[in-house]
Amino acid sequence: MKSLFIGIFIFFLFGGSPVYAASDQMRQMRTTILTYSVYAGGIHAMDAKLVIKKTPSRYETALTAQTQGFLKKMANWSGKFSSNGILSGLVPAPIRHVSSSTWKGKTESKTFLYDGKGKFKSYKVIEGEKDTTPANIDASLAKNTTDTLSATLAQMISLPVKKMCNGNSLIFDGDRSFRLVFSGTSQENLVKSDYNIFEGEAISCTVEVKPEGGKWRKKPRGWLSIQEQGRQKGALPTVWFGQLAKESGLYVPVKIRIKTNYGTLLMHLTAATTK
Repeated sequence: MKSLFIGIFIFFLFGGSPVYAASDQMRQMRTTILTYSVYAGGIHAMDAKLVIKKTPSRYETALTAQTQGFLKKMANWSGKFSSNGILSGLVPAPIRHVSSSTWKGKTESKTFLYDGKGKFKSYKVIEGEKDTTPANIDASLAKNTTDTLSATLAQMISLPVKKMCNGNSLIFDGDRSFRLVFSGTSQENLVKSDYNIFEGEAISCTVEVKPEGGKWRKKPRGWLSIQEQGRQKGALPTVWFGQLAKESGLYVPVKIRIKTNYGTLLMHLTAATTK
C-alpha cells in the first residue's frame, strides 16, 4: 500500500525551499501554487499542495501530501519532497533532492546532492534519527543521472515549446538506476467539472519506468507492479499537462490517471494561482 501512494507522485515536480540571496534575477521569480485531490475508486483518498518557483536560471519547488478520510485511518501516510537546482535553457540540473515519507509514525528521508552541472555527488539516508546510509554505494549507477522531479520539470518546461512528450532521463534512487520515459503525445480539450477546475487544451503523456542497473527483482514490486497492472488493463499511467498562465513558462500536471488492480486512481487539480 505504501508503494501505491508513493507511486502516484512519480509524475510530479516536488521541491524544497532553499534560501538564495536577493537579486534582480530572483525578483523575476514566478510562483505557481497548485492543490490536488486524489480519488481511488471514487473515494477521496489524498490531498496534495505543490509550489513551483522558477527564475531564468534557478528552480525550487515544495510539496506536501497526506492520505485523507477513511483511507487515512487504514493507511496513515504523508510525504514531503524537494528539488532545487540550476536552469540552463530547457534543462534543469539539480543541486539537492530530498524525499521524505512518514508511514505509521516512522519517517525515512533520502537526500541526493549534485553539482548543478549534471554530476552526482552524494547520497544519504536517515530513518528516524539514525543514519542508515549504505556503507558501499555503486557510484557507477549514479553516473549521468538526475532525479525524477527534475526530469519531470524538464518535461513541463519543454512542452510549451515542443508540444511533445519526449522525456528520457536516467534516474538513480540510491539502490538502482532506471529510465523515466515520457511518450505517447496526445492533445485533448478538458472540460471543467465538479472535481477539476482546469478547462482548455491539455497534452497527455504516458509515463513509464524502465529498469536499468542495480538489483531488480524478477517479479515487479512497488511502482513497477502498479505500472504493469495498468499495462495489462490497456493503459500505462497517464498525466495531462495544461498551461495555467503563459508567463509561467510551464505546462503543469492538471490530471493524472493510474489504472491498478485496486481500481482507477484519478488526481484532479482543485485550485491554482500564478504570480
